[in-house]
Amino acid sequence: MSDPRRVLRQHAETSRFFGVDFLPVTIDHPASIDQPEPVAPQSTQPAIDAATGMADGEADGDTAAALEALRREHDASCPHCTEQIGSITQMVFGEGNPEADLMFIGEAPGEEEDRTGRPFVGRAGKKLDEIIQAMGLSRETVYIANVLKSRPPNNRTPLQPEVDACSPYLVRQMQIIQPKVIVTLGGPATKLMLNTTVGITRLRGQWAEYVDEARGLAIPVMPTFHPAYLLRNYTPETRRQVWSDMQAVLERLGAR
Repeated sequence: MSDPRRVLRQHAETSRFFGVDFLPVTIDHPASIDQPEPVAPQSTQPAIDAATGMADGEADGDTAAALEALRREHDASCPHCTEQIGSITQMVFGEGNPEADLMFIGEAPGEEEDRTGRPFVGRAGKKLDEIIQAMGLSRETVYIANVLKSRPPNNRTPLQPEVDACSPYLVRQMQIIQPKVIVTLGGPATKLMLNTTVGITRLRGQWAEYVDEARGLAIPVMPTFHPAYLLRNYTPETRRQVWSDMQAVLERLGAR
């Protein structure tokens, strides 16, 4: 039987995402994934691993170790990111559950991400957090990464040579994590993953597939708007579109 408190918490997150005070909810049929009850905050926080975003002792063994090895290789060898040393604060590899069923992929770190070394922690990141929480999930249960792992100058859109140099590490992350579904956030990430020039407005909400036969990858992809776009165009229609996309993701994951 569903826990009414958990359902109401998720309902509150969904309402917050839509920017309303109340949305009808049926306790008996929640569209959610079971989560543990929240615990009281501790006076000291465990260290967070830079590669996985998991607290010490929480990361799964083999995949976490493989991600950490890939992070070290990337930081030492990525043709794009190593060229940025001196103009960036740090590289942003990605974080989350190393065995996540759901992976979010954006285009590149911004100023706040460059400062903290974590993906999606600025204003757009807070909006992504709201979306994830409205789905009944958390940053600890999904994996978040970007096409580029270092900030482009002036936050500009990544150039194709930069994508060509850095994106193979993203593909290897996907190969290690083996997500069941990928959500691409915005046009640049979607165009890379689907090898298309079609705009995000036409692609969002339509299931596609990322296929890499050489690596044995065939992963369903749901394109949606970037959270930064939501902040610029925070209309009921745009929010409904994104939420419809996320409901389709939950259904594909068997969570609805």
